Parts: sequence; structure tokens; C-alpha cells
Amino acid sequence: MPYSDSAVPENEALPWQTKLLLALQHVLVVAATPITAVFLIAQALHFSSGVTTSLLSATFLMCGLGAILQSLGIGSFGARLPFIMVPGGAPIAIFIAIALQTNIQTAIGAVILTSLFYFIALPVFRRFLHHFPPFIIGIMLLLVSINLIRLYGGLIIGQPSSSHFAQPTNIILALVTILITLIFALAFSGILRQLSVMFGLLAGTLLAMLLSIADFSGVSHGPLFSLPQLFPFGLPIFNLSASLPLLIYAVISMAEATGQTIATAEIVKSTQNVHQAIPRTIRGDAVISLLGGVFGTSLIITSGENIGVVRTTNVKSRHVTAIAGLLLILIALFSPLVRLAACLPGPVVCGTAVIVFSIIGVIGIDMIAREPLHKPGKTYALATGLAMGMLPILVPGLYQNFPVGVQMILGNGMAAGTLTAIVVNSLFLVSEKRAAMRLKG
Repeated sequence: MPYSDSAVPENEALPWQTKLLLALQHVLVVAATPITAVFLIAQALHFSSGVTTSLLSATFLMCGLGAILQSLGIGSFGARLPFIMVPGGAPIAIFIAIALQTNIQTAIGAVILTSLFYFIALPVFRRFLHHFPPFIIGIMLLLVSINLIRLYGGLIIGQPSSSHFAQPTNIILALVTILITLIFALAFSGILRQLSVMFGLLAGTLLAMLLSIADFSGVSHGPLFSLPQLFPFGLPIFNLSASLPLLIYAVISMAEATGQTIATAEIVKSTQNVHQAIPRTIRGDAVISLLGGVFGTSLIITSGENIGVVRTTNVKSRHVTAIAGLLLILIALFSPLVRLAACLPGPVVCGTAVIVFSIIGVIGIDMIAREPLHKPGKTYALATGLAMGMLPILVPGLYQNFPVGVQMILGNGMAAGTLTAIVVNSLFLVSEKRAAMRLKG
């Protein structure tokens, strides 16, 4: 089926100024992810402030290029859906672990090897796409939502060992940001309602400034422009055994990309063949991650934030996310914008993220509820999927004494829950077909 624009007409008919505001909203919502990812890497590997800023610039650049590629598509690359790409949470942890166990050059080599592995594994993975019906995608999205809420909730309260752990001011600021976003959504209609997420974030930032929590004094200090460096840590080292955890994650990442592509295509009512869009999404992830490895970043992949932002704002235009990609590139090249993004108050950004990620859970519940849950097969698939998925999310370190390969699969709640649901659902379907054949016989 030839591709036709997946965006709703009213979004495409908006003037460019409005599209720019909507794109800025996307950028503000997803900005926390690259910032947090780079700061986690920098803190773990003891990077200097100059290296950290350069890596943040490179990460924003890859996110921007990825957003444009996934939104508009080039040949067989890019989903042609409203997508923005960001560093994945799980690959960041794996990247840091590889770098600490070996060195940063080996971690970069692992990113490049994994990017190439996507292309090798994709033809095999495509044969299993029929195991991802909307019911399974719904379970996956629900687990993604729970995991992201836990992650960003943890960022709001901080580390238990910190003296600032669970500061009431930070928690109140995050909750107030959510409340303000809701007030804007209730009070306004049309384009202003679509911008409610951005208004909530800006209002929360203003409140943080009044409370002297936000500090933007460092924005004016430093160079005006920044250009990411090729191989900033030297030539990569390719070590297959050290790269294995990231290679295993690549399969999980393809499952995530499948769920996000199906869910987003459904939300925007795309007329393209979604099973043809999934490989394009994965190829887009692969080529941007490969380019990111050249510039020293971790894996850059399609983001669950897309689903939440699209459903929350009802802005379904892939042209808006393409513009957001241009804004991310501008941030990457203009150093004061990098520093400005890094200065956004954490509790406010995380509060915004929590409400957006909660919407992802609502979408998952809606997809699950379409199935007759009174049937034993659906009941057990959902129950076991949630059990295996939520255990590692709610009980971190549950599998820490298991082999690394087991930890990679069972310790990832989304992967463990989705795989469990697929297996149980498939077993019951086979059992039901056999029972039906016996009755006919």
C-alpha cells in the first residue's frame, strides 16, 4: 500500500507559527531524557564539564536527526510517523557497565556493533511480528508506563543516600506542575489545550525560579557554538563478548519499536501498512545509533514519550515532530541552548514526564480492554505478563545474582512481561485451536 500522510488534516492546516509552538512543546517534554542520560554517563565515568557539554551537544544532534528521519522517512528508513528519538534508559545502564568493566572506547564499539546487529537480526525478527497483536502491545505499553513513572518518580525524590532525598519542595513542585497542566487542559480548548503540557512546564519553571530552585546563571557562561567531535574518545574497540549485553538488548529494543509503531500508527489513524512501517522504524533506530556511536553517544532509539505526547496533546502531525527535530539540532549547535536545557528544574521536567507517561499506560489499558478478559487465555496472559513485568520494576535487583544474560531479559520488566504474555497467549491460542478441531472431528 503506498504511503499516505498519517497526520490529521487540522494539524497540517495550522500556520507554521503554531506548528513551531507545538514542536517546542515536544522538545521541552523529551529534553529531560538526553540531559539525564548524558549526566548519568558523565557522573559514572567522571567526565569533565567540557566533555559533558560536548557529549550533550552530540546527543541532542542525534535526537534531532533521528526525529527528522523517523518523521519524514528516507527510502526504507524512518517510520513516517510523529516520532522523536532519545537515548534509551536500559541501554544507558548497559553502556555505563561496559565502560566501567572495560573502557569507554569498548562501550562505543559495542554501540556500533549493536547498530549493525539491528540490520542482521531484522529479517528474522520480521517473521515474529504476528505475535504482537494489540492485546500484547497494550501489556507492553502498560509496563513501559509503569517503568517510566518509577524512573522519573525516582529522579524527583533523588538518591536515598543524598541529603536532599525526598525533599518536600521538589515533590510539591512536581505535583504542582502536573496540577497546572491539568488546569490548562480544563480551562482551554483548541490549540491552547494542545499546548497545555508546555504551559504546565513553563509555569512550573517560573514557580521554581520564585522559590530559588531553578538557577539559570550558567547559561551565559561558555562558548557560543558547539560542534560535536568525531570519535571524541578515540577510535572504538570492538569486543564481541563485552558487547553481548547490548546485543541482547537490541532484540528487546526491536520489540519496543514494534509496540510504539503500532500504537502511534493507531492513534494517528495512519493509512500505511504498519507491518511495513515497523522495519523502517527499526532501520531508523539502527542508522541513528550507528551515527551516534561515531560521535560518542549511546544507543539512540524511538521513544515512548511520543505516544504520550501525541495522545495528551492530540497533535498527530509528523511535520510537527520534524520541526522538533530541527529545534533539537539548533540546541545541539548553539551552546547557550544546551546549557539552558540543562538548567531546566528537574522536578518540573519530571512532573511533566510523569503525566505524559501515565497517558501511555491509559493507551495500554484501552488496547487490553478490547479483548474479552473473561477468557482464561487472556486472563492468564495478562496476569503472568504483569507479574513477570512488574516484579523487576517494583523490586530492583531481583535478579542481580543471576547470570548476566538472564538479568538482561528477566531484569528488564518490559521484556520479561511482554515475552511472557506472548508465550502464554500463544499457548492458549494453540490449545483453543486444538480443542476446536477435536470438536469438529
